[in-house]
Amino acid sequence: MTIRALSLPPTDTEIDDWIAVLAAARAADLPQGPPPTRAEVAGRLRVTPARGRAALWTADEATGVAALILFTDEANAHTAFLDVLAVRPDARRRGLGQALWERVRDELLAHGRTSVSTLVDLGGPGQAFAESLGFENVLPMAWYEQDVTRQQPSAGTPAGASPGYELRAWHGLVPDDWAAPLATAHGAMEDAPMGDIDEKIEAWTPQRLHAAHRLVLDRGGEITTAAAVTPQGEVAAYTELVLPDPAGPRALQYDTVVAPAHRGHGLGRAVKLHMLELARHRYPALRRIATTVADENTPMRAVNESLGYRLDRPAAYYQLTL
Repeated sequence: MTIRALSLPPTDTEIDDWIAVLAAARAADLPQGPPPTRAEVAGRLRVTPARGRAALWTADEATGVAALILFTDEANAHTAFLDVLAVRPDARRRGLGQALWERVRDELLAHGRTSVSTLVDLGGPGQAFAESLGFENVLPMAWYEQDVTRQQPSAGTPAGASPGYELRAWHGLVPDDWAAPLATAHGAMEDAPMGDIDEKIEAWTPQRLHAAHRLVLDRGGEITTAAAVTPQGEVAAYTELVLPDPAGPRALQYDTVVAPAHRGHGLGRAVKLHMLELARHRYPALRRIATTVADENTPMRAVNESLGYRLDRPAAYYQLTL
C-alpha cells in the first residue's frame, strides 16, 4: 500500500476523495449522524489554525486519510493533535490504519513532539484502535445535541432574572471595543475540567480572540457570540455558536463561560437561550446544535439538560506519550 502526503492546500480532487472516506466511515460508525458537508471539510483542509501547521496523508485509491495539527505556539511545541485518522469500511483490517499511524508517528518524532492527543467516540472501532496504539483516556466527556425545532423551556425575561446585566450579540468578529473584555472572560475557561491533557492553555488576548473567530470565517463558516455584559463594560458570561457550513442543518456550540464573580445569576442559561433565539431566526435550515461537555463539569451539564440537550454519544480525549 502507498501512503502519500497531500499538497497544502489540497486540490479539489483530493478534497472530494477525502470527503468520500469520511462519509463512508461515518455511515458505518455513526449512522445516526449527518454526513460531513463539502463546505465544512474543505474549509478545515484548506485553512490551518494560526497556532498550528497541518500535515495530511491519503492512502491508495482514497481508502484512508489522516490529518495532524502540529502546534506552533511556544507553550505547545511539545505536543500535537491528531484531527483525523479514518479508513473506509471496505478497506479495514488490512493494516491500513496502522500504516497511516506510522506516517503520523514519524512526523511527530521528526518534529520533536513528545505527546499527541485526539478526540475519540467511545464504544466503537476508533476507541479500540486508539487503545491498541497505547493511547489513554485523559478526559471523559460526551456529545450532547439540542433539537432546535422543538420548543425550549423559557427562562423568563433575562433582565428580570438577572438584574444589572444586558444581553448583547455579535455576528462574525467581535467589535474592537468588546474584544478585550471578551478575551478576559475567555480566561475563566482556565478552571474548566481539562483532565490530564498535555496541551497548555494560551493566555487570551484580543488578537488571539480575533484570530480564533477569523479562522471560522476563513473556513467558510459563521460564528455568533452572545454575551451578558455589565454597565461597567465587563463581559460576565458568553457563549459561541459556530456553523461550519452556514447552509447546513447542524451547528456547534463552542465555549460557554460565566466569569467566577458573576456565577449564580443564571447567566449561562440566559446567554444560551438568547443564542438559540437568534439562531432560529438567522438560520431557518438549522435543526440541531451539538456540543461536548466533560463528565465532571456538572454545572454545565445541568444547564444544558434544562435547555433540552440530550446525550448523543460518549467520547473522550485520548492521549499518547511518545
